[in-house]
Amino acid sequence: MQSNILIMIFLLILFISCNPNKAKQLPAGSKGYIEVSKENPSFFSFSDGSPYIPVGINMINPSGRYKDNPDSSMLEIEQWMKNLSANGGNYIRVWLSQSFWDMEDVKAGEYSEEKLKRIDRFIEMARANGLRIKMTLEHFRSVTLQENNQTWANKGIYHTSNGGPLDSIRQYITSDEGRQLFLRKIDFYKERYGSDTIFFGWELWNEMNAMKGPEDEAFYDWNMTMLKEVKRRFPENLVMQSFGSFDNENVRPYYKRLMLMPWNEVAQVHRYLDLGARMEVCHEPMDIICSSAVSEIKSYNPVKPVILAETGAVEPSHSGPSKFYPADTAGILLHDILFAPFFSGSAGAGMSWHWESYVDKNHLWYHFGRFQKAIEGIDPVAENFIYTKFEIDRLRVYSMRGSNTKLLWIRDKNNTWQSELRDGKAPEFITGLDLDLKTPGIDDTSGPIEIYDPWQDKWTTVKAEGSIIVLPDFRRSLIVRIR
Repeated sequence: MQSNILIMIFLLILFISCNPNKAKQLPAGSKGYIEVSKENPSFFSFSDGSPYIPVGINMINPSGRYKDNPDSSMLEIEQWMKNLSANGGNYIRVWLSQSFWDMEDVKAGEYSEEKLKRIDRFIEMARANGLRIKMTLEHFRSVTLQENNQTWANKGIYHTSNGGPLDSIRQYITSDEGRQLFLRKIDFYKERYGSDTIFFGWELWNEMNAMKGPEDEAFYDWNMTMLKEVKRRFPENLVMQSFGSFDNENVRPYYKRLMLMPWNEVAQVHRYLDLGARMEVCHEPMDIICSSAVSEIKSYNPVKPVILAETGAVEPSHSGPSKFYPADTAGILLHDILFAPFFSGSAGAGMSWHWESYVDKNHLWYHFGRFQKAIEGIDPVAENFIYTKFEIDRLRVYSMRGSNTKLLWIRDKNNTWQSELRDGKAPEFITGLDLDLKTPGIDDTSGPIEIYDPWQDKWTTVKAEGSIIVLPDFRRSLIVRIR
């Protein structure tokens, strides 16, 4: 009997040593991995079946304020994480290929232990703050500055002149040598991290169409192949891909094809307030910019979660952060970035760019907490929401009608980035405004009607007279919740 027990213990130890990733146990109290909901694929859930609504921000790299002091840079990032977590945020995105993290920084195929220790520390800081991570694997757009003169997007060590195996970025996606560079890196991450519950998922590339490839079948062959390969290595984690800002009509067929690609598990869209963009919608109020981006991707019927994964405000044609950011000390842009996507059918809040030069600099982290308060207790999988948007008087109303809960996000049309940030016009105080709940299709008004003012962080309960409610006095926006 004792010998049998010893044999079983030996076999168990042998299994663990040969299968380090398979042996990984879920942390105590963990809800498990994040996955596409099996009950409602428009949303996410944990592997225990409970709902997951991603609320987070891009946190690609440190600000550069401490260029010669990596420890200070890490402490800066840790403070951002604490600020996000303390206000209900639950996920972040990082570029593993950005220079501060890039483990392949000297020679093709060789990995820096110093950079890996930074990544390890980043992961553990996120874990300590309850944040899931979207791990973006690559972002470069060229292997020579002749192909693309953006130094931040150049991977020169891959070029033959620097001892690498490639002559061009096209060769990276078409040749065995190029593909092996990617796969060896994935294999290394697999051995080091495996399918950990800390990961929201693995993103192949940041805005891969910026390397000028979607018109080529080889581009889609690479993506289909690598989505499958990454999923095979990280079976418990989501795998996804991203394209650049949806700001001109030419990208529509490329976006549609990638978002419908079966191995691309999350339909992501990027769109910015950009006065240099060819699409007029990119010049509109921020809520319309965000809402229309989600609606565009939803119109493809992707049967997968849709998220606005990058947004914000930029100078024309992405030449820098918006000149309007310093004036936005109230955070009207961030407010719309968080609310508009979710109230338009996204699986979560929109993800702002400019985490350091806008959100942190203007002390706007509290907006994440206000969004979480507005949606507290909501299970979008069970609700199976129907979404509508309409305009009445001076209001734009976003409606979510679910099985148990009705939510309205009411936005003052007269308050926009143009009025408040460009023209310096303070938001008007709206008083004594009636709202007919039949307009968004809400027939049962017998229950309690809660109204949340995210600008004052204040709840009010009102009673309907028939189908009419009187909105409390407010500026900018309100949320109405009927259970």
